[in-house]
Amino acid sequence: MEELLRSALQNGFSIAVAAFLLVRMESRLEALTLAINDLRSVLRPGGNS
Repeated sequence: MEELLRSALQNGFSIAVAAFLLVRMESRLEALTLAINDLRSVLRPGGNS
């Protein structure tokens, strides 16, 4: 029983850390996507130059 509880706590902690990191990275990935799209529009022939 103790081993089952320990295993559940270890897996739960890992899942919580992964979810936290994914939530934090989401805004950064969206900003990076916007920056790449802006760069693409500038580099495109006949762009904003």
